[in-house]
Amino acid sequence: MTTTDTRAPEVDPTLVRPTATPDTGGRPGVPMPRLVHVELRKMVDTRAGRWMLITMSAISVVVLAVFLIWGPADEATYATLLGLTSFPLVVLLPILGIMAATAEWSQRTGLVTFTLEPRRGRVVLAKVVAALLLGLVVTVTAFAAAAVANVIGSSVGDGSGAWDVTWKVALGVVLGFAIYVLQGLAFGFVFLNTPFAIVASLLLPTIWTIAVSLVSSLAEPSKWLDLNQVTEPLFSGSMTGENWGQLSTSFGAWVLVPLVLGAWRVLHREVK
Repeated sequence: MTTTDTRAPEVDPTLVRPTATPDTGGRPGVPMPRLVHVELRKMVDTRAGRWMLITMSAISVVVLAVFLIWGPADEATYATLLGLTSFPLVVLLPILGIMAATAEWSQRTGLVTFTLEPRRGRVVLAKVVAALLLGLVVTVTAFAAAAVANVIGSSVGDGSGAWDVTWKVALGVVLGFAIYVLQGLAFGFVFLNTPFAIVASLLLPTIWTIAVSLVSSLAEPSKWLDLNQVTEPLFSGSMTGENWGQLSTSFGAWVLVPLVLGAWRVLHREVK
């Protein structure tokens, strides 16, 4: 008489697919500096990332060159030139943040990323830090480009060459650029799709501006909820107590809330 072995077959542990669960064995994960370095590499090594940085630089140079050639010479000061080079960056910096936030989902590398570092919160934090660092590099480049243009305008042309940027203006530009990078990250985390996030980041503020122009009752709330409007005093270095309150409210509505919601979505979305 034969007996049947009812024991479960043994499974080779090397064939088991790793799951994206936190490491509970007390072992240290990927160091945060390495995660930040990887995210920076993702932002500058891809074709889209490189072309975005090239486009930002090219537009700033063209804007400065056009002003030096055809603009009024008496207005060619450091503050004016910095404001000119900052204008296109305000539009493009959110896209830089969006591309950083959606890299895993648009390029289908999420399974690799979250397998190497299952704790997704650390990946989100690394993306935020990396995007802010790259935004800071862009900010320094903008200051340098405006300074070079100011020197050229005063030595070659008839520009005044005044160095009239105060510390309040400089700090406001740095803070303003950081806010727009964070806005891009927030929209990227919410949509997890590069085209949708870019369209939303450009379209929603435009719709709000149109609504304010059509509905007079929205004029007062727009002073507290229009991010472009509340950052104007920040870039000009004329912030007051009320301006800081308006900036905080708008930052919460357009950056903080979508950033929290987007981070929650990244933490819980299934990776395919």
